[in-house]
Amino acid sequence: MTKTVSEAIAYRRSTRVYLDTEIDTEKVKHCIYNATLAPTSSNLQLWEFYHVTDKDTLAQLAGACFKQNAAKTAKQLVVVVTRKDLWRKRAKANISFLNKVYSKPDLTARELKRKKMATDYYGKIIPTIYIDFLGIFGYLKFFIFQIIGLFRPIYRQARASDIRIVAHKSAALAAENFMLSMAEIGYDTCPMEGSDTLRVKQILGLPSGAEINMVIGCGIRNPEGIYGPRFRVPFETVYFEV
Repeated sequence: MTKTVSEAIAYRRSTRVYLDTEIDTEKVKHCIYNATLAPTSSNLQLWEFYHVTDKDTLAQLAGACFKQNAAKTAKQLVVVVTRKDLWRKRAKANISFLNKVYSKPDLTARELKRKKMATDYYGKIIPTIYIDFLGIFGYLKFFIFQIIGLFRPIYRQARASDIRIVAHKSAALAAENFMLSMAEIGYDTCPMEGSDTLRVKQILGLPSGAEINMVIGCGIRNPEGIYGPRFRVPFETVYFEV
């Protein structure tokens, strides 16, 4: 029986020990598809998802995750990867999509304006933000934007470190989509930041431009794998109405 969104959120717990029960690979794959529907900065989708079902690879990744139970007992793993280095390819994909959407011959003036604004965004603004060389251009843009920002609002995340954060935020949104989709069908997950990310990249054969966002253990929860009741600081301490 599937759950509502609120029920899935309440059900989801970081499960650190899984039962020795197989889970349906196709169902997990569909949950990964749901991950790709998450919101993403500028729709660049600078992410990849590695769905690991091979036993040998699972064992290697468990070792790279310090043999923690959430990895060692997982029946499958999903590795969420950021690909900031693919921004050019993703920008071109967006432009190609826009050209198809606005391909009819009798576009209205409003549609022509929207097409130009969108294609200019991916063809001019995105390169301005993402192009860098050894971090030098990033810092130069950062200082220029700070000066302009004295006079009007401006986008300030121009350094390589800023762009990395943007990519990881988008990947984390996708990871949450995945985990809630898993919870909806009664599957359990545990997002792990504790890993030797270089070894994870080597095991998966990832290029240097790829970065590990998180490794997610997947399976059916062993009740002992939920380490105590859920704790959250009081809602009143984090909620502010403005």
